[in-house]
Amino acid sequence: MVTFFEASLDLVSVHHVGNQTQGEMYALSDHPLALKDEVISSLLMQYFLKPFEKANEVYHLMHSSNNLELNEIYHFATDMFNNKENFQKSAQDIARHLYNVSTHPNIKGGELYVVYFNKVQIEGDLLDAIGIFKSENKETYLKVYPDDGGFAVDYEQEAININKLDKGVLIFNIEKENGYKVAVVDKTTGGQDAAVYWKDEFLQLKIRNDSFNQTSNVLGIYKNFVTEKLDDEFDMSKADKIDLLNRSMKYFKEKETFDIDEFADEVISNPQAIESFKNFKNQYEDEFDTKIGDTFEISDNAVKKQARVYKRVLKLDKNFHIYIHGDKDLIEKGFDDGKAMNYYKVYFKEEA
Repeated sequence: MVTFFEASLDLVSVHHVGNQTQGEMYALSDHPLALKDEVISSLLMQYFLKPFEKANEVYHLMHSSNNLELNEIYHFATDMFNNKENFQKSAQDIARHLYNVSTHPNIKGGELYVVYFNKVQIEGDLLDAIGIFKSENKETYLKVYPDDGGFAVDYEQEAININKLDKGVLIFNIEKENGYKVAVVDKTTGGQDAAVYWKDEFLQLKIRNDSFNQTSNVLGIYKNFVTEKLDDEFDMSKADKIDLLNRSMKYFKEKETFDIDEFADEVISNPQAIESFKNFKNQYEDEFDTKIGDTFEISDNAVKKQARVYKRVLKLDKNFHIYIHGDKDLIEKGFDDGKAMNYYKVYFKEEA
């Protein structure tokens, strides 16, 4: 999704932003960072941009009033794109804005980096981009070096691991009228309440409703429907539920286009359950104000991502886990009166 083979750092501004509810302050730099050599630039590029290579979702900046100018990050990014001479002032304003929304007690203070990049690629376009990154978690590193015919060991505390970006956003100079193209990294810490401040309060994002998002949404909705809703209307075993999840994943892996009627007939089959699923999908659309088409192109990347969270494991007490990958008719459930316990009977041709 995002590549940076041709990218370069243009300007970097560093600030410190604390948590105001903890009595912490913010500290602003007066001028951009002076990069002393190419090694520092290369390390910063890896730290800032490498996490975005796996970022498939594309967002837009938004505001609840539908007036984009009221979104602070949109305003500051536009100011920098229009006139790079305003970069440092706008970077300071971004730090102040982050401080103003850092009100949850579990939000960690840390360094804030605002960066102007040249030639970062997203979806085939080489573009200027504004990067905003925050480092919250620090680590201790050992250093081993030659000393007097042997070696000595030292350490450095409160150091940053360049392979672990905590929070970041790239705002690309394209589709300005829609709130720009935006990619996000958010390694949440401090619980869910503390986590929402980055995407929801600081950036104010809405996800772009493309094939990746629609594929992810349908798979997520169907998974919740099977695991949470079906029990209200049908008497189903866990093996039957896993079979329904396997069939849905098979559909998405084999098809190029999703069609809700075809999906319902091939995967769900039961007319009453089909109607229940479509109602469940409509409720999701209303609740989250997100329209999901009845037909759309299936995103392979979204299928791969969702496949990692689809449960295919039948857990039996603490003794056994049964992985169900195929025909559920090869597993039977029963009850043993003598032992007063449930059991599963599994049919197979040979041991692997």
